[in-house]
Amino acid sequence: MELDPVQLTTQQKQALLQGVIAPRPIALASTIDKDGQVNLSPFSFFNMFGTNPPILIFSPSRRVRDNTTKHTYENILEVPEVVIHVVTYSLVQQASLSSTEYEKGVNEFVKTGLTAAPAVKVKPPRVVESPAALECKVLQVIPTGTEGGSGNLIVCEVIYIHVNDTVLDQHGKIDPFKLDAVARLGGDWYCRVQGDAIFSVPKPLEKKGIGVDQLPESIRRSHILTGNDLGMLANVEKIPAALDHAVYQSNETWYKAKQQGEVAIHTLAHQYLEQGLINEAWQVLLIK
Repeated sequence: MELDPVQLTTQQKQALLQGVIAPRPIALASTIDKDGQVNLSPFSFFNMFGTNPPILIFSPSRRVRDNTTKHTYENILEVPEVVIHVVTYSLVQQASLSSTEYEKGVNEFVKTGLTAAPAVKVKPPRVVESPAALECKVLQVIPTGTEGGSGNLIVCEVIYIHVNDTVLDQHGKIDPFKLDAVARLGGDWYCRVQGDAIFSVPKPLEKKGIGVDQLPESIRRSHILTGNDLGMLANVEKIPAALDHAVYQSNETWYKAKQQGEVAIHTLAHQYLEQGLINEAWQVLLIK
């Protein structure tokens, strides 16, 4: 499919982009207007953009269907403060309910049954049920257009942080399994950051990987090894030395692969790499 955005309707562009730009973290944002009326609403046009100072940006975009603005955006123009919360699986339904287009002045804390607690440095309240709440002052509001679907970038600086100890690991860092966050996909779809959805990829920061171009040609052109496999194999500082032939002879699995040839060797290496066993995969591939 080849598409020119100019030839698409705003609804078509939104559906397509929300489908492919995914998953998106969700900012459950609480704001307050000049009269003290509280609003709570989720936004998946959201992310972090720096840590010194700590900057978050989310966008309460203009509504596609009628080009109206959202209460969150209007509140921030009056009181430039916001508390941004992480949305977890345990409160995703209540967070979704808060996106209902209630009339101005309706308190979504009351409608959703979520508990409001005073913030420390800003006027809007925080959501007690969320394991992380980020109190922010708004630095800039940047409209990206004036038509329905246009963004309103709310550039925020985090000035106070609440984190529930229950989502921390033994080192005091956020444990993604305990956090159990959710994210938005396209349409009505969400994803839960749990189980097999969580995996680690070592960052090539402390060492310089040799790169895929330095892998032996038989490995680079393998019909068994995937792009992910090649990336893992290439993230070593040098190709390891092959083990002594006697070691291969003593390992029944390796010896059997050697007897069956390259396809069997590459298949076994792929299986090791799926388990994150990079050294074992290399040793299999180095069988002579």
